[in-house]
Amino acid sequence: MWRYIGKRIGLMLLSLWLISTLTFWLMHAIPGDPFTSDRNLPEQTLANLEAQYGLDKPKPVQYLIYMGNLLKLDFGISINHMGRSVNDMLADGFPVSAQLGAQALILATCAGIVMGTVAALRQNRLPDYTLMVLAVLGISIPNFVIAPLLQKYLGLEWDWLPIAGWGSFDQTILPAMALAFTPLALVTRLMRSSMLDVISQDYIRTARSKGLPPWRVITRHTLRNAIIPVLTILGPLTAGILTGSFVIEQIFSIPGIGAYFVESIANRDYPMIMGTTIFYSAFLVGMNFLVDLTYGLVDPRIKIGAKEGA
Repeated sequence: MWRYIGKRIGLMLLSLWLISTLTFWLMHAIPGDPFTSDRNLPEQTLANLEAQYGLDKPKPVQYLIYMGNLLKLDFGISINHMGRSVNDMLADGFPVSAQLGAQALILATCAGIVMGTVAALRQNRLPDYTLMVLAVLGISIPNFVIAPLLQKYLGLEWDWLPIAGWGSFDQTILPAMALAFTPLALVTRLMRSSMLDVISQDYIRTARSKGLPPWRVITRHTLRNAIIPVLTILGPLTAGILTGSFVIEQIFSIPGIGAYFVESIANRDYPMIMGTTIFYSAFLVGMNFLVDLTYGLVDPRIKIGAKEGA
């Protein structure tokens, strides 16, 4: 077990190093620099700014300096927000993005499991057809289309919920619904497929033949095994919900790190681009690692770190 954990941590660090390296060189491969648009500034001022942020040094030297700072978890000073460190900006914006992402993830996972289970238990009936149509729509329609529709009808026409802003729980409902729309459809389809596969197994028929109540067969035998594929996608799904919140945060005027990321790309804010990219990458690989560890808790037959064929 500990050998497996050590190996996975090593692979995570290698992945983060590759991601940071590729991001650094691809970012600098784009023509121009963060001060390209500042054409009215004197040449001496531009030279001073480049020296301040280390952009006057050769690219390999910049890379080594940045990697050295990265080992100290120092992402540097934002170019677009002068005087503010990237670490402080991430610390300010991430709790907001995390709250929104957590609400969307809970909604998508819980509702998706229930809807997928109902669809499987009512296969080829009206509930199944209805839920599958909704799932197809959820996969086909992007959240930046759903968000304005929710604002129009639930916010403006029916006046049920606020259409923008951040601060109260009511203001989180619409963006969480918009962000959860596509993941909800994915979980529903996956849960339905997994439930249908588990229901057809011999041990389920044996449990039913012993006279166990249907609810007990579903909760203790069917759901526990059918939910494993859903756990498999929770890692990338969690990171996908957070990274997908960039557009939603812009639409609903939410002060998360999505706004910082979009601004950093538009303004070529190198430290912020690197900081947000590495931050989300670390979050993604970390979630995948945690999901792998939970397999053994959900299904005791799965032994984490066991050798193949053992």
